[in-house]
Amino acid sequence: MSSEPPTQRLPFEPASNRKKTPKKPPETDAKLVTEEPKPDKQPKATKTGPQARSSKTDPQAQSIPEVVSKRMISRIAVFCGVPTILGISTFFISYLIVSKGLFDLPNTAVLLVSMGCFGLGVLGLSYGVLSASWDEDNSGSTLGWEEFNTNFGRMREAWRAGKPKS
Repeated sequence: MSSEPPTQRLPFEPASNRKKTPKKPPETDAKLVTEEPKPDKQPKATKTGPQARSSKTDPQAQSIPEVVSKRMISRIAVFCGVPTILGISTFFISYLIVSKGLFDLPNTAVLLVSMGCFGLGVLGLSYGVLSASWDEDNSGSTLGWEEFNTNFGRMREAWRAGKPKS
């Protein structure tokens, strides 16, 4: 038994880590004959509104809400896009400096600066997702540091819960 208090689950967070798969009975020689599956002739009913989110089998209940997804994409565009654009512009700026003869620029400096910018872009990708507020009603702060700490804590808890206990 864990002494940690239970954490609040998000609407799109799955209730359990793993789905149990039913065991198949062993196949016999008689079942080796291929059978065509019969098509399901009944149309499937779709739910809309608040009832659609409450179903555990509904894929919409476990997907990321549209508002949160757009929030993540806009943060990724900023925190990943700006360093990536800077990394690309490093090549053009260094070309202009060398071609105009403003000063001598070593190749390793261009390489290290561009790699640093691209590395920040990769980190910005993760930070953009984790710094977005995962609550549909709360947009979060501008930089998202509080949300990052909260979401990174949730991710660590999920990793620890997923580890087999030995």
